[in-house]
Amino acid sequence: MANAVPISTESPWPRLGLHPLALLALLLALLGTFLLSLSLGSVRIPLDQVLTIVVGGQPARATWATIIYDFRLPKALTAALAGAALAVSGLQMQMLFRNPLADPYVLGVSSGASLGVALVVLTVGAANTTLLAVVGLLGNLSLVAAACIGAGAVLGLVLALAQRVQSSITLLILGLMVGYLTTAIVSLLLYFSIAERIHAYIAWSFGSFGGVTWSQLRVLAPVVVIGLLLAFTLTKALNALLLGEAYAQTMGLNIRRARIGIVAGSAILAGAVTAFCGPVGFLGIAVPHLARALLRSADHRVLAPACTLLGATTALLADLAAQAPGSDTVLPLNAITALIGAPVVVWVILRRGVARGAFGV
Repeated sequence: MANAVPISTESPWPRLGLHPLALLALLLALLGTFLLSLSLGSVRIPLDQVLTIVVGGQPARATWATIIYDFRLPKALTAALAGAALAVSGLQMQMLFRNPLADPYVLGVSSGASLGVALVVLTVGAANTTLLAVVGLLGNLSLVAAACIGAGAVLGLVLALAQRVQSSITLLILGLMVGYLTTAIVSLLLYFSIAERIHAYIAWSFGSFGGVTWSQLRVLAPVVVIGLLLAFTLTKALNALLLGEAYAQTMGLNIRRARIGIVAGSAILAGAVTAFCGPVGFLGIAVPHLARALLRSADHRVLAPACTLLGATTALLADLAAQAPGSDTVLPLNAITALIGAPVVVWVILRRGVARGAFGV
């Protein structure tokens, strides 16, 4: 993996005042997509009725309020939080490793969370049950706890390794190896498990925003907000790293501390989403590149909020497509995110700048 050529942080857009306008446009797009996600589904609810329900009014049909409050609103909030978390985490990873194809899961956080879930589902689960029923006897958040423990164990190992290596590329390779190791353990658990438990685990591995309850959102939302705030505090460090670690060190940046902070923040964001929603792929890779292309900037003080808004919007759009509005069909979420993300990755690889090793615009 070749190191990327540093890209300039200079852009004519800030002088023209277009960055705030672009962020405002992304915010409006997010609000519009959020309302669409509440309106569209197997039962279409008019937008004016959606607004009435959201502001606490009385809709024309009482069942519409039940559909929105009990099903669509928690799913839409989960999708927005997950998309923002994965996008910002991917932005951090791509800058830290100076690699255009890095994403939150290169450190094995997703694999660690998957291992925790596999240990619960494949060793504790009962036959003829769904995934949530499998862990229901252990409590509402038992699945999340297992995933967080698995992700935290992998994070602790990677952070320990980060203390011993100086190269971010070396840390990337070590993270990949840890991910392969945990994936191998999951494969062994699957091999020795019964069909019903394997089915429950595979259903979780497809990824979904629809299985998160209001009580779980009370855990997911604060964790994501904390991870995003940590990411925003590290934007100056990310900008310093644009010109290389040696230059950043001459500017007074503590490279090791900044690296550990970025790794920890990314792991918090990716780990929380994986625990609640399953391993949702491609958003962490694709959205940062879309944000750079849209804003024409490498300034992370702009890219971080842009990725937050664009990631949330993209996740909502993916969830809408997976829901197949107007029918009862629900497609696998990861299939939809792959359809969105894979062309972006191909575009990034084929771009002339990436061929030279750069990952900016």
